[in-house]
Amino acid sequence: MNFHIKYPLISVLIIGSFYACSVNKFIPENERLYTGASLNITSDSIIPNADALKTELETVILPEPNKKFLGMYPRLFFYYKNQKETPGFLNRWLFKKFGEEPVYQSDVETFVVEDLLLNRLENRGFFYSSTASKFEEKQKRASVAYQVNVTKPYRMATYQLDTLPAPIYDEIGELIKTSPFKKGMRFDLSNMNLERERIDFELKNKGYYNFNDRFLIFEADTNQYANKRFDLFLKLKKDVPKKSIIPYKINKVNIFTNYEVADSVKTETIRYNEKNFIQNEVYFKPNYLDPFIKLEEGQRYNPQTSKNTARRLSTIGAYKYVNIQYKETDTLATDSLGFLEANIYLSPLNKRALRAELQLLTKSNNFTGPALALTYSNRNVFGGGETMNISTKVGYETQFGADKNTGRSSLELGLKGELIFPRVLFPIKINEDFFQYAIPKTKMSLGVDYLNRTKLYTLLSGTALFGYVWDANRFITHEINPISTSYTELTNTTPEFEQILNDNPFLRRSFDQQFISGLTYSFTYNGMVDAQKRQQFYVNATFDIAGNSIGLLGKERAPNAPKTVLGLEYAQYAKADVDLHYHYKFGKEQIFAARFFAGYGLAYGNSEVVPFVKQYFSGGPYSVRAFRIRGLGPGTYNEKDSANTGNFFDKTGNIRLEANIEYRFPIWSYFKGAVFADAGNIWNSKENPTFGGKDKFTGNFINELGMGAGIGVRVDIQSFVIRFDLAAPFHDPSLPKGKRFNFDLKSPILNFGIGYPF
Repeated sequence: MNFHIKYPLISVLIIGSFYACSVNKFIPENERLYTGASLNITSDSIIPNADALKTELETVILPEPNKKFLGMYPRLFFYYKNQKETPGFLNRWLFKKFGEEPVYQSDVETFVVEDLLLNRLENRGFFYSSTASKFEEKQKRASVAYQVNVTKPYRMATYQLDTLPAPIYDEIGELIKTSPFKKGMRFDLSNMNLERERIDFELKNKGYYNFNDRFLIFEADTNQYANKRFDLFLKLKKDVPKKSIIPYKINKVNIFTNYEVADSVKTETIRYNEKNFIQNEVYFKPNYLDPFIKLEEGQRYNPQTSKNTARRLSTIGAYKYVNIQYKETDTLATDSLGFLEANIYLSPLNKRALRAELQLLTKSNNFTGPALALTYSNRNVFGGGETMNISTKVGYETQFGADKNTGRSSLELGLKGELIFPRVLFPIKINEDFFQYAIPKTKMSLGVDYLNRTKLYTLLSGTALFGYVWDANRFITHEINPISTSYTELTNTTPEFEQILNDNPFLRRSFDQQFISGLTYSFTYNGMVDAQKRQQFYVNATFDIAGNSIGLLGKERAPNAPKTVLGLEYAQYAKADVDLHYHYKFGKEQIFAARFFAGYGLAYGNSEVVPFVKQYFSGGPYSVRAFRIRGLGPGTYNEKDSANTGNFFDKTGNIRLEANIEYRFPIWSYFKGAVFADAGNIWNSKENPTFGGKDKFTGNFINELGMGAGIGVRVDIQSFVIRFDLAAPFHDPSLPKGKRFNFDLKSPILNFGIGYPF
């Protein structure tokens, strides 16, 4: 509903703008409406980057004139209408939302603007320039023409450091050698401010805890040159505090591992690796916490080391606040060195937490039902920042419709235990100092799932995983699981289901290989963390390979038959996919978002088909939204062509391609809107006879994409997003050629999701 409300408002604005030409009758007799200014620059020499200089000078020209729309002043019109004795509700509302006060000729102070122009020119080295201005007046209108005469700029001859006390003289002297200032550089006040900030940053990293860039001052000497040259001197201001020009060392590191109780309960100090761990009991074992702390006694103060320590401690997952404070130790200070006491205050999260998630799923085979997931978390389980998660899932689906399968149901139960260690667990000791940005986490998990589909089958599956995840820097994350194992057992199959498997050999083969053991790797580049950037990129690439290592132990049951391990037939395949996101921000909260996904799975060796649980699907709230979950493809296959397959199974394939575009815009307050289009499908690289060859990937795949478009409404409250997307297909590959392009608005799909789709 909110999506359509905007258009009546726009209509009101457009209608109002036609009346805006009548604002002349509201302008007082002794006034003219200010329509803006022009700026003309002349110079006695060539100005490099003249356009950039003009753009900068235009920023100081004030005031801004009233905004126009199609040559008229609707905002100003709403203001004047509101000045009536009884403006009415509509006029008051239009003024509050869109109106603006008039800017008259009398509001323009040209002498102030001229001073600002000269000041800006002098800051850029164009000394002794001149400005002039003139009003250009018409009936009820006035503008200003500014004329700027720019002189030849002053350029630097030398850059020198004035006499300073030791030891800061030598420190700044070394920094000047690497300065971007070069001979012949134009005088520029903004560059000098940047140079002061650069020197301050570098001095802080060298231990100058109390230094400030405001203590530095530049002086330019032009007396020795007649041809607009100057010598630049860097000095310290007078009366700079002594403690500001000496470096500081850390003489004590105190870590309060359980800060919320540290000040109210008797505490104990444990000395470990030249650090003091202060806690009322052994809350966090010092030998496990120490690698996260980069601050050391005898080390010079460095804010980057402090930030690195705070970030590393935050990644443990056991603390909600990390606060590092420094205290000067005046009794130990000397004329050339100061000392600091570093205090690290760590406030723990609640040790236990419970999270619940309720879902409602609807699939292409008309299975619909709720699912409830509960997760119990226990943090710092063994006193080393470990996190234990125990999650359980209960899902029930029933099949609606008018066919003979109506009333079938599906019950899913799941239980998973996970342990996360904030360190590397490996048979050979790994030096964690090698990981400067963040220490890898070790993850291990065990899970079991039960799925029962009435009158069809029961599926039991277990999974085990062991691996590592770590942030290489602010943008890049690696995850590698050298042990990724799953076992699936199909039981209680009915004669009806056995007939389905007999009719679909591909499907039977995908269930036959019950044992999957391999390695997975994921690379993620997340440029979305830079929220202020206009253009943002996200890349996720995953690689999954199974069966190679365990295949060395495989045994042949019969010639040309699949090999087994411990009596279990194992799968052998390789699978790779890439997910690309692009965001372009413009206007106020407006975003153009795009996504591309490509994936391919290859069965080889011991397998003819990629296991069913590893195949791709398409459709749903995070995919092609005009088709139901797992309801698209494979290829041009139409489930109506088969009396069996489509009613019981999700549509899958070993190839997947998808592309999405979306325009996002604000509606009101927390409500956001979107207009989007999606395209995609899945295929098989080897033809499945059950699908009559319609599932095979060919060079004609572009014409086999399922396409849809729609609108969406999102409730975005501090990055927690509840999403509703309504989509309809306009290209359905399952239809005969010539009938695929058809914008079907009769039965649109309503998608519900948490978070943005990409």
